[in-house]
Amino acid sequence: MVKLAALSTFKKCTIALPVLWSLALLCSDKATAQTDAGKATSSEQNSHLPEPEVANKEVPVVVIQTQKSRSSLSLPGTTLQSLLPGMNPLKGIQQLAGVNFQSADPWGNNEQNFSLFIHGFSAQQLGYTLDGVPLGDQQYGNYNGLSPQRAISSENLRNVMLSSGAGDLATASTSNLGGTIESFSSNPSDTQHWTLAQSFGSYGASRSYLRFDSGEFDPSASQAFYLSILRQRARAWDFEGIQSGEQLNAKWIKHFADSKLTAYYNFSDKTEPNEDSIVRNAQEGFVPYTRPTTYPDFAFAQNYLTPKGEPPRADGPNYRNYFGVAQRRDHLAYLKLETEINPRNSWNNQVYWHQHDGLGAVAGPIEVAGLPALFKVYFPTQDLKQTFGGSGYAVRTTEYTINRAGLISNWQGRSGAHQWQTGIWIEHNRSDAYRRWYQLDRQQPLSPYQRPRDPLITQYGSAINNQVVQLHWQDAWQVQAAITLQAGFKSSLQFAEGYFPVQPKLGAINGGSSALPEGKITTKAWFLPQLGAVWRLQNQDQVYVNLQKNLRQFITYGAVGASPWSLNSQSAFELFKRTAEPETAISFETGIRTRRHFSDNFRQTIGLRSIENQLTIYHVNFRDRLLQISPTPVISSIVNGNPILANVGSVKTYGIDIASTLQFGSNLSLFNALSYNHSSYQDDYFNGANRVNTKGKQVPASPSWLNKSMLKFKWNSLEWQLIADFVGKRYATYTNDLSVPAHFLMHLGVQYPLPWKWRHEQNRLSLHLTNLANRRGTSTLLVGAANNTYNTFPIPPRQIFVSLSSGF
Repeated sequence: MVKLAALSTFKKCTIALPVLWSLALLCSDKATAQTDAGKATSSEQNSHLPEPEVANKEVPVVVIQTQKSRSSLSLPGTTLQSLLPGMNPLKGIQQLAGVNFQSADPWGNNEQNFSLFIHGFSAQQLGYTLDGVPLGDQQYGNYNGLSPQRAISSENLRNVMLSSGAGDLATASTSNLGGTIESFSSNPSDTQHWTLAQSFGSYGASRSYLRFDSGEFDPSASQAFYLSILRQRARAWDFEGIQSGEQLNAKWIKHFADSKLTAYYNFSDKTEPNEDSIVRNAQEGFVPYTRPTTYPDFAFAQNYLTPKGEPPRADGPNYRNYFGVAQRRDHLAYLKLETEINPRNSWNNQVYWHQHDGLGAVAGPIEVAGLPALFKVYFPTQDLKQTFGGSGYAVRTTEYTINRAGLISNWQGRSGAHQWQTGIWIEHNRSDAYRRWYQLDRQQPLSPYQRPRDPLITQYGSAINNQVVQLHWQDAWQVQAAITLQAGFKSSLQFAEGYFPVQPKLGAINGGSSALPEGKITTKAWFLPQLGAVWRLQNQDQVYVNLQKNLRQFITYGAVGASPWSLNSQSAFELFKRTAEPETAISFETGIRTRRHFSDNFRQTIGLRSIENQLTIYHVNFRDRLLQISPTPVISSIVNGNPILANVGSVKTYGIDIASTLQFGSNLSLFNALSYNHSSYQDDYFNGANRVNTKGKQVPASPSWLNKSMLKFKWNSLEWQLIADFVGKRYATYTNDLSVPAHFLMHLGVQYPLPWKWRHEQNRLSLHLTNLANRRGTSTLLVGAANNTYNTFPIPPRQIFVSLSSGF
């Protein structure tokens, strides 16, 4: 509360008023729950909260999921598109309680500069799926999946569901320590029609979306499909780079007498030039707000360097590269058969396939970050500038391929008061990563939109085969009409083998080692239990409680990151294999869900028609935290080979989330989510030279306080939406010696239904203003050191977008 007192009066009100509203209405005795006693049996009434009252078939901005013993919130696809058409679903869930998503572009589509924290866990410690298909752990260096926006066009999403404490046991993920984010695609329409959406905006942004729904076309069996295409272009706001993408989605559904067959295909091709992060520390003399690349001004790039190839010394580590880019091409497909064996049993089987080919590239000066010593390993006597094309720049790439396929099979049944489920998930993944260096020819300089050819150096090449087997069983036992107990467990097994078809030369690895490590690591966690309960009160509120253990399997990535195959020697790998444990988390959460519809008298007096609330209290014991440890302040990703990767202790987390939706009549609604989180390290660690004092320190980059508000109202034909987002202070190092201040952003959306229709389809024109007050500050915070230094990306400036959506 001391921290809150230090905020401005406006920010105090922003946080405090929704809390008072929520607590008052949670405890209110004046509310009258409206049940449909005449339409449902007693057991049906007790099995779930009443569905939300929806005016004019509107979908609530946020839906509280019921019948679950854990916190679960759902963001409908319509809400996602109302935030900003084409928004990354991960940025969309920023509106939900406990979520901190940051990015340097308004859509949240750029994968290099986004960060995500939920209850103190980072993006790579969460689980992600699309229609049940695993999407991996969202590492920027792709090795086991793809981002949600590359898996599906956001216009085709039905909803995104966040389980912020612990995901369902059946979730196909090996990384879901801190919960799951499940995306679900929309189904084909029953009637034939076209959907068109076009957006234009700041910095030459253009997003074009076209979808055809076939409607039911087979008279003998119900079946339908849709096909959509997408094209997006947007210039980066702080440098001359065009971030582009094309995407194709297709979905087909056929119903049989007792089963349903679904097929889905996605193709995505993205090219995203990237800016560089800003290096910050107490001693740094030059700290710009942005760190843009110099492309396409090659003449300026040449003059920027000394004749030897050095950037200005005054720029320090914030020197400018010529370009940076991420190129990603993905194919994703699945086939799913859902079969009703009999009224009490069903069997669902799904096979999927994902193929990825991409690269990340940086064209940077040859005389920085220890590169001269690295290049001399390969070219001991040559003139380095001439060797790399005479420009003073070299092009470094990391080239990825992923080939994975899997099976998900679940059997569900009812037996008396028990509703049980058991299943298996199997995946085989072959991922490769090659680090290569190319010329930047002075006469014909490469652009970020080209794929380089004929490397001068292949620094290393890794190949990892990984098999995952996950089993689960769970049971929901309705002890009595108002109480359901839930219990189950999952088993997570990973069989990984990594090797290096191309090894670095002697001297090209940190520590003087001769080779990166090879070998097998098998991890088996046979019993990861879950216990929970849901208690439905007389007024149909719900109290829930859940206790669950989760595990994050070792990262199977070669030469980079917190992976065993990134260690700098075979002996370090063997030591890790003998002594290290996978990260685990024991999560406890409890709370109450309420949904109330108020009597006519109450509506007339207060004006409040309905309210939904969810209050969650949680505690997490995160054990065996893995950390890359280096005696130097920042681990280098250019000269590969990390000296130490080890378990460094535990993290304890506790917090509270309060989410409320208030509906005033049919023209006004308010959603608010307030969160407090305290995640602190429980141990110090040794960096190989000294003791690092992290015990009792807050987990960096994860704020203690978050508050999100969404106000929607109609005035005549206009629909207004105002979003307010408060992010509290964030520490920037493991020892908490540096931090970034809190920030408060607002976004405005206006939607107008056009007076003309085609085939009874509504046409809408919308206007969106992001960062309404044009605030400056830190969006993404990158933590890579114990103290004294950190990296940031800036908050993007105010931008405006106009969109037209039409159906015909």
